[in-house]
Amino acid sequence: MSSQLRAAFPGLRFYIVGARPSPAVEALGKLDGVAVTGTVPDVRPYIAHAKVAVAPLRIARGIQNKVLEAMAMATPVVVSPQALEGIDAEPGTELVLADGAAAFVEAVSNLLSRQADAMGRAARAKVERQYSWPSNLACIGERLECS
Repeated sequence: MSSQLRAAFPGLRFYIVGARPSPAVEALGKLDGVAVTGTVPDVRPYIAHAKVAVAPLRIARGIQNKVLEAMAMATPVVVSPQALEGIDAEPGTELVLADGAAAFVEAVSNLLSRQADAMGRAARAKVERQYSWPSNLACIGERLECS
C-alpha cells in the first residue's frame, strides 16, 4: 500500500482477494495495513466492506468479472486500461480509469476523500442495464425470434 495513502488515511487496510496469489503477492501481506486472503468462498463480503475496489490488471482477457461484481455492489472501482477491456463503462462516471501506480494512488485518494456514492450508483445502474441476466437474455431472445 502506498505510504501516501497510509499517511492520508491512517486506518486504511488493503485486501488482496483472489485465488492462488504468487509468492510475491503473498509477501505483500507482511506489509503494515495489507492482507492477502488467497481463495475465499465469496468475495461479496470483502466488496461490501470496501470503500474502493481496485483492478490494476496488466493482462486481461474477455470481461473482467471482479470489476463487474464491484460495480454491481455499487462500490467505486479504479481500473487499469487492461481491466476496462471488455467492459462498456464510462470512466469518470461509472468507474475511474488509472494508468500506472501514481495514477492509482491519486484515484483512490480522491475517492476516499469525497463521497463516491453517485459513482457507485451509476456503476450499479450500468450493470443492471447491460450485464444482468434479464438484459442479456432479452438480447438473445431478440436474436432467436422468428418472423
